Amino acid sequence: MNPTLHELGPLLALILFGFLPNEVWRLVGLMLVHGLDEKSQVIVWVRAVATAMLAGVLAQLVLSTSGALALIPVGVRVGAACIGFAAFLIARRSVFAGIVAGELSVMAGAYWFGV
Repeated sequence: MNPTLHELGPLLALILFGFLPNEVWRLVGLMLVHGLDEKSQVIVWVRAVATAMLAGVLAQLVLSTSGALALIPVGVRVGAACIGFAAFLIARRSVFAGIVAGELSVMAGAYWFGV
């Protein structure tokens, strides 16, 4: 079965307009920071801003979500975030362990409350 251009159109649009423009800026950033000290004030500030933005997005996803996730009670979502963070710390800062624990907690809460 040969895919036609009509079938591949959305995928090509995603790559062309979603992936490639972001990759250009990542490469530019990589070239600009080449040689900077990891503990320099600029890098520390950039890391702090990126962490704050990520925390804001996570808080928005947990507290004021929409769609199917909105059917799960807020307490379950907050608890799952806490369990995920605890797993992250217990597993020696393993992002994978935190995500898996948080996801399993959300799924268990959704099952428990019959969502």
